[in-house]
Amino acid sequence: MSDVRVAGIDCGTNSIRLMIARVGERGMSVEVPRIMRVVRLGQDVDKTHRFADDALERTYRAIDEFAAVLKEHPVDALRFVATSATRDAENREEFENEVEKRLGVRPDVIPGTEEARLSFLGATSVLHTQFGDQLPPAPYTVIDLGGGSTEMVIGGDGTDVPTDRVAAAFSMNIGSVRMSERHLLSDPPTRDEIKQAVADINEHIDEAFDKVPAWKTGTLIGVSGTVTTMTGIALGLKDYDRDAVDGAVIGFADACSTCDKVLTMTRAERREYPVIHPGRIDVIGGGALVWNCVLNRIGDAVRTRAHRVLNSYVTSEHGLLDGIVLDLGRRTLSA
Repeated sequence: MSDVRVAGIDCGTNSIRLMIARVGERGMSVEVPRIMRVVRLGQDVDKTHRFADDALERTYRAIDEFAAVLKEHPVDALRFVATSATRDAENREEFENEVEKRLGVRPDVIPGTEEARLSFLGATSVLHTQFGDQLPPAPYTVIDLGGGSTEMVIGGDGTDVPTDRVAAAFSMNIGSVRMSERHLLSDPPTRDEIKQAVADINEHIDEAFDKVPAWKTGTLIGVSGTVTTMTGIALGLKDYDRDAVDGAVIGFADACSTCDKVLTMTRAERREYPVIHPGRIDVIGGGALVWNCVLNRIGDAVRTRAHRVLNSYVTSEHGLLDGIVLDLGRRTLSA
């Protein structure tokens, strides 16, 4: 078998996404580009530890849509990956049973470390496509900023550990939805709310730094809807342009200024920006604050411990979903 057609579903806290691709020895060729639906599966899970009925219904509608697509494009293998919200929900078995009934495959509720590995695989697998032979310096640190959790993962240096292999990873229970629902309750958020959120975020980054030597970062890669949205705004895009965002290098100063602006906007003001997906309007401020803190903390760590300057990041449209599909294809080929 020279190649296989596989599909991956990434079911996160805020959105659910499907992609179908052929995977062979030469890599991955996308056949059905990402289909994304904002379903807010993690609505109130941080507070109630349960999936809300309306959140489940929104998610089931998207799953039925994906099932119809998969019927039109039969695959050799399908993997449904569920992340932060499903890990935290006490009634997840109900959700798992319903997904299996509708799709014929049971959700794979992965731990944060596996989520980090797959996000790293997805982001680093396209570096040659984005940069050609002029690859940015290793080690690569990938930040996958989701709705319920944020993964920090660093790869090897190319000497002791290959650059495409994970050296250390940690999953933080902070994200756009979790921080917005936990702290940023006003419209726009108050100073006290922002202060409390920053303290919460920094506690989690401290934990991550105990496990991940982020100070060694040669290139920082940001993936997920929050990061790509912040990049789109920083680039001054009037409408979201995936090609313009993917591979864009953004300076920390511009990024943090953009994050501050989005954080302090009202929801009505955010709606004036077509770059921001309507499903992210009420939670993008929480994601912007997390991204701001992560950039500042990693930049400070590199400066104080490695005595280098890290003042920009690479934006990638390729993260967890790409990693799911590529990993599944490789495993299916070798089976």
